[in-house]
Amino acid sequence: RMLSGYKPKNDVKDSYKILQLEEGCSLEEVRNSYRSLAKKYHPDSSSSTADPAAFIRLEEAYRVVLSDVAAKQQPGENSEEEEDQFKSKSLQHRHYLSYEGVGIGTPSQREKQYMQFRVDRATEQVLEYRQQRLENSYAGTDLMRAKDVKESKKVKITQAVERLVEDLIQESMAKGDFDNLSGKGKPLQKFSDCPHIDPMTHNLNRILIDNGYQPEWILLQKEIRQTIEQLRKSVVASRRKLGEPMTPLEQKQWNQICEQFMEDIRKLNKRVDNFNLVVPILSRQMVHFSPEKEIVRAQKTYKALRGEASHSDTKESQGEDGKRFGWKSSLFKWLNL
Repeated sequence: RMLSGYKPKNDVKDSYKILQLEEGCSLEEVRNSYRSLAKKYHPDSSSSTADPAAFIRLEEAYRVVLSDVAAKQQPGENSEEEEDQFKSKSLQHRHYLSYEGVGIGTPSQREKQYMQFRVDRATEQVLEYRQQRLENSYAGTDLMRAKDVKESKKVKITQAVERLVEDLIQESMAKGDFDNLSGKGKPLQKFSDCPHIDPMTHNLNRILIDNGYQPEWILLQKEIRQTIEQLRKSVVASRRKLGEPMTPLEQKQWNQICEQFMEDIRKLNKRVDNFNLVVPILSRQMVHFSPEKEIVRAQKTYKALRGEASHSDTKESQGEDGKRFGWKSSLFKWLNL
């Protein structure tokens, strides 16, 4: 009750009352009373009477009583010892909230340790910064080196292609492939209609193409187009052979023809994939052929051809009838005359 209504004052008598002591007591009694009351009012204790405000008043009273008892005694080593003991009884764990929790010992020792810690941390940060700069510079050097290697490979490939073309031309000249040309002994034609093209380069490309030295993707594209046209013609021809309407046996044969046709289309699509890998121009790439759409297209083509055939048969029958009854009409005309 006295602790809860106490107001902080530098009154020795009230301090003795708070510690439940009388004047003239010894230092041991002061310490024992303070310990027992601190356990009772300390905020970190698990006691039901814990009170932070009461503990602060108890600590202030302990300081006042301790200084009063020390003043009454003779000054000497005992007073310093009691002061050190008082300092050791204070809440030392609260001091470790400063200096980032670094160091042990007294505040002055911890301050020195904290200063050394800051110096070490700054040194580590400088070393990390320098290491990062070196790594970045090495990474840039590696990128430049990789770029140089890539460019050198590109130059080597270009030179190899040029040497290959030159070797092919020399080999063809040695075999006499250029001897049977229509323009042998005549100057090469000048392509004056397109002044932006180098005549020598254009003539060289034309000579290579005429003698079969075409790029792979051009030959592959030509082969794909010829193959799809042949497949379309063959499936339409097979459908025309079966006739209309189809018997169950003919329907079974037509299903087998469609399955084989779809398998051929799948194989052709693999060639389309190979073509798309080697074609140098993105706009020249080809899309896959749909087997289902090709079957529908073949059926439509067959119906169109069948309609044309029936129409032509009708015209022929009409022409034959006209020829058959033409002599009768001429006879009637002669009789009328």
